[in-house]
Amino acid sequence: MRTTVGIIGAGPAGLLLARLLHRAGIDSVVLESRERAYVEHRQRAGILEQGTVDVLRAAGAGERMDREGLRHDGIELRFDRRRHRVDFPARTGGRSVMVYAQTEVCKDLIALQLADGGPLLFGARALAVEDATGDRPRVPFRHQGREAVLECDYVVGCDGFRGVARTAFPAAVSRVFERSYPYAWLGILADVAPSHDELVYARHDRGFALASMRSPSVSRLYLQVPAGTEAGQWTDGAIWAELERRLETDGYWTLHRGPVTQKSVTPMRSFVHEPMRHGRLFLAGDAAHIVPPTGAKGLNLAVADVATFARALTHARQTGSPDLLDAYSATCLRRVWQAERFSYDMTTLLHCAPDAPAFDARLQLARLERIASCRAAETDLADAYTGFPPVMAGNKPSG
Repeated sequence: MRTTVGIIGAGPAGLLLARLLHRAGIDSVVLESRERAYVEHRQRAGILEQGTVDVLRAAGAGERMDREGLRHDGIELRFDRRRHRVDFPARTGGRSVMVYAQTEVCKDLIALQLADGGPLLFGARALAVEDATGDRPRVPFRHQGREAVLECDYVVGCDGFRGVARTAFPAAVSRVFERSYPYAWLGILADVAPSHDELVYARHDRGFALASMRSPSVSRLYLQVPAGTEAGQWTDGAIWAELERRLETDGYWTLHRGPVTQKSVTPMRSFVHEPMRHGRLFLAGDAAHIVPPTGAKGLNLAVADVATFARALTHARQTGSPDLLDAYSATCLRRVWQAERFSYDMTTLLHCAPDAPAFDARLQLARLERIASCRAAETDLADAYTGFPPVMAGNKPSG
């Protein structure tokens, strides 16, 4: 099998890249190790930055998102029994975010790819990336009990943290930067209307809590728990009671309870692999970087990566210049490190580390008070949350 771009992984990054390339007249093949039903139902991120929304619309994948997604113009911070709303449009010149689950993004992109895109093979497990520095890298894969080889001009690894793409980078050129956190998120999906019309981020002495949603009738809520916690250790009743405690406020507010339909634990880590390119092999999304979910940056970084690659390859084909492809890693990493910084800041602002001294707790409250009382501090948060401006090769980020 032969194609211009071999894409490993049919998460939102790989699927969006295939769509962007198709609209640019560039052929691709997508290999996904899981079956379609799994890809369309695995619960992941749900907050889309303004830039991500714009890219999906430009790719022709925004119709259902615009119809069913929930535009959010702010978030609420809760601390010391207080409430403070951050108004995004007022602080960013009009930018907002969209609540639209990753599962729905994948469904939309899969439908488009199967209707008029290139081959999308489910149950096709990539085994390796070979000859990444040659003119025709290869991806051996197993599909329907048979082994085959995909020959490409370029390979883009959108296959996540445990995928094969990153393992093709020689140890001599790889640098890894990572940090683990001593806590995790216990998340639930519940069949109940959200308790607030925007996301609520709560810092509490008992630990962080987040009240979010997936739709007008489905709530998504999280609790900080110790690292290594298993979801089954918490009963539904204990989860709701703890959410009540951590989201408490002096003003009137009620936590809506309902049947819990899903329960899971998300570990917290920060990870960056440099570089993001080796020869004709490019990494995108979780294959190259992981952020703690507090800043809602994971999916959005993946979208920025593949949009950068699609733009660079289109430019190379139109002009004959490889400059943007050569700058891919540096261009993406400038944005990645800003997102890592913001996610780390949000995480340490709102979570209580085990055995942390009382000094740390007072610093957190001081930082939150600064955001609530200082326009510049609030603007910095709003700018980062709604999305950093695109970073082009040779330019420094402005956000």
